[in-house]
Amino acid sequence: MRNKKKILITGSSGFIGASLCKRLLMESDASIIGIDNMNDYYSVALKRSRLSELEGLKKDFTFIQGDISDKSFINKLFQENDFDIVVNLAAQAGVRYSIDHPDVYISSNIIGFYNLLEAIRNHPVSHFIYASSSSVYGNSDSVPFSTKDRTDQPVSLYAATKKSDELLAYTYSHLYHIPMTGLRFFTVYGPAGRPDMAYFSFTEKLLKGEKIRIFNYGKCQRDFTYIDDIVEGILRIMEKGPLREYSLYNIGNSHPENLLEFVSTLSETLIENQLLPADYDIQEYLELVEMQLGDVVATYADTSALQNDYGFHPDTPLKEGLERFVRWYKENYREL
Repeated sequence: MRNKKKILITGSSGFIGASLCKRLLMESDASIIGIDNMNDYYSVALKRSRLSELEGLKKDFTFIQGDISDKSFINKLFQENDFDIVVNLAAQAGVRYSIDHPDVYISSNIIGFYNLLEAIRNHPVSHFIYASSSSVYGNSDSVPFSTKDRTDQPVSLYAATKKSDELLAYTYSHLYHIPMTGLRFFTVYGPAGRPDMAYFSFTEKLLKGEKIRIFNYGKCQRDFTYIDDIVEGILRIMEKGPLREYSLYNIGNSHPENLLEFVSTLSETLIENQLLPADYDIQEYLELVEMQLGDVVATYADTSALQNDYGFHPDTPLKEGLERFVRWYKENYREL
């Protein structure tokens, strides 16, 4: 960001939120307020570690612990600050967790999102950017997934809440002329990521000598997108600004990987970094099982709109991204 702006980033101790804050603090003079409820869906120690790194940069960063589903907290925050840009990365994540824990998804992803929209309606900003998800495409067999495709058949509650956010955002943008951009992220991975994600949980299980379950008998594909590519896409949109009142983009690598090949690449990387023995045979640790409720068979991003409007297309190869993750894990994570 070339001019000093005041930016609110929700979910600032989360994987994407902390990564975005770090880039902004290192490369701009923006004044950033980060908020997060610091829940224990996964390791709070990891979240604190991310925050500690941000605070250690000694830049214009203020962290406030709070929940977007708390309307009085959000209202007070907007009354006391004149934000130029709001980036909403706060949400209850996890497709499978949503099957058995619906309340927290409604609270954070629906009520919390609505609270932000209302606050922005009453305290206008130049741009509201929010995270959606590739999960809104459901089990579409029209690939690659385009933002022009129908997305009215979600197969998980998580996906339904993200689709609801898109509908609410469009309506608020249309009624109140608020510049908004929604971003559908595709399977984000990388250093300091979420421990509940496959690449992370698989690593932990393999290092413990445990078997890992591969759903749909290995016949699944995921468009793994490296964290730096996600952040670069957000930054370009923030810097250039909205090109129309309401926009929606995919941010994905556009290179779906078969899960069995992904696991093979992960195990090779763990061996190369001496976390697994040289004679390790990944086939002995695979358990092929039926499709998990709420999962989709494949994800595959069409990013032509992002490339046309902002000149960016994610392109970090999976092997390179996993190498960076494994090095981080080896050097840092087991100390948290």
